[in-house]
Amino acid sequence: MASMTRRGVLRATGGAALAVPAALAAGSPASALPAPSPTSSAPSATPTPTAPSPIRKPLPAEWFTVFGTNAETRFDALAGTGYYTPNERFFVRNHTATPTIDARTWRLRVFGSGLRGAPTLESAVTFTYRQLLDLPAVTVSTAIECAGNGRSFFTTQQGQAVSGTAWKLGGVGVARWRGVRLSTVLEKAGLTGAAVDLLPRGLDADFVTGGVNLGRVRRVLPVGKALDDVILAYGMNGERLPADHGFPVRLVVPSWIGIASIKWLGDIEVSATPLSSPWDTEFYRLFGPGHPAEGSAPLTRQVTKSAFELGWNAQLAAGRTHRLTGRSWSGRGAVRTVEVSVDGGDSWRRATLRDPGATGRWVRWDLPWRPEHAGAVQLLARASDSTGATQPTATPLNTLGYLFDAVVRHPVTVT
Repeated sequence: MASMTRRGVLRATGGAALAVPAALAAGSPASALPAPSPTSSAPSATPTPTAPSPIRKPLPAEWFTVFGTNAETRFDALAGTGYYTPNERFFVRNHTATPTIDARTWRLRVFGSGLRGAPTLESAVTFTYRQLLDLPAVTVSTAIECAGNGRSFFTTQQGQAVSGTAWKLGGVGVARWRGVRLSTVLEKAGLTGAAVDLLPRGLDADFVTGGVNLGRVRRVLPVGKALDDVILAYGMNGERLPADHGFPVRLVVPSWIGIASIKWLGDIEVSATPLSSPWDTEFYRLFGPGHPAEGSAPLTRQVTKSAFELGWNAQLAAGRTHRLTGRSWSGRGAVRTVEVSVDGGDSWRRATLRDPGATGRWVRWDLPWRPEHAGAVQLLARASDSTGATQPTATPLNTLGYLFDAVVRHPVTVT
């Protein structure tokens, strides 16, 4: 298949999706990714949810905890799966529901005062799915993580009330994302030196909260970040991008909070003046004690976290050596050390790192532990990254529960 052209693949398969060997994922051309499957209905540019669930893929209880439109990965479901999160086990963060989009009629529209000629949305520069596949492709390995990952621990560990989905630590996953650099697309669209902000917008349904329609999900992306390391992804772990993760095309914004990586991308406004959206003003800022009334500046980089690949309240036998495993990550720098406590924080031991550290990605680690006495135990893990940041014992309160980075107390029972 590697020797075939993209059109040849389409002819050979009738446009149907192909299974792609993992060996093709990192170094293969974009044409090696599966072609978009034809839909049974007439082509339509308007996405419509078709499944009774807001999430399309299966959500077995041994892999996920489901919160309405969202599904959190259980960290014990990642044990033994390798470095990258399998697509079928990758967490899902939806504001509404996964839409159905026909790649044959999908168009990316780029417009605004930051482009030559200042095209409007109606006269936007457009790109088809096939045109994106024909552009030079790159593969980026990075995490996508919800800004509220760890939110539940504000309440359960710190006794503080916060609003939002009560994630533990499974609102994160690391994948190999295949696509085209956003800078390449912006150059072709006519980017000018006057551009300061982008406003990418998804094709999922309008988000309504508190009786107010906020429109389609969108969030400001400064032009400096857009030209740095952001990609338009159409592949995930060597496969065509799954529907729940943004098919046909999504943004991937390395090291930043997940809302920046807009799924089901439909259009991008490029502006010569600053832009805003509710996802920059009402959400994804820090509100509450110690913060301005209007909130902090819009959130960007993720913080440092650690998680055990172990079930919550797991039972472990006394008198046996157990291999404790887990993962630590940071959006600010590469993880350099991980320490583990098996006595509630009274003492710490250095864990063995199994991967090189990199900003915006995790490292896997392990530590042998032989408990001798039965009873309840709290396991703790804390990471330090290349910026010198170490996970604290507590995270300062913010009322929307973002960026929890404190050491999490993981309960187990020794039997």
